[in-house]
Amino acid sequence: MSRRTTVSLAAPADPAEGAAAPLLRGLAPAVPPHCRLLVLGSFPSVASLQAQQYYAHPRNQFWRLVGDVFGVDLLALPYARRIELVNARGLGIWDVYAHCRRQGSLDSAICDAQFNDLPGLVARLPALRVIAHNGGESARALRITRRLGPQVLRLPSTSPANASWSLQRKYAAWRAAFLAAGLLT
Repeated sequence: MSRRTTVSLAAPADPAEGAAAPLLRGLAPAVPPHCRLLVLGSFPSVASLQAQQYYAHPRNQFWRLVGDVFGVDLLALPYARRIELVNARGLGIWDVYAHCRRQGSLDSAICDAQFNDLPGLVARLPALRVIAHNGGESARALRITRRLGPQVLRLPSTSPANASWSLQRKYAAWRAAFLAAGLLT
């Protein structure tokens, strides 16, 4: 039986605005049964929700970084092929939050968030070696993921809002996570 935990997060600048926001539902996990590295974002952006695709915002660096680490131009591929390719290599993608209210795409605007069933998913992934949080808001779930068994890492966000890390620094951190999970030879 899955249990969901409700978490109270920092409210938007105008609390009435957050309460008035519609309840948003996240995306289904894109996780293969043989997953060795599970990347957890916080919650899909407006662009991702509209497209029903992980990391759909054109300025998000996720697909570029993952492609660079794997040595494949993922940006040139259709979304379904990207998911197929990364899943075949043992990479899974999901978010820490199942539902939330939010105006816009900023993590700081998330309120009334509800966690996905991370323990339930991890229990079904016997090959999982590493859980990697994509950015600070995702890392708020560290108290949950650290109890699940695999190594847990906090990676720099691939969001366009994270301009404090250069692409080269992000690449080095992300590549280290892929190495730790055994996805690279």
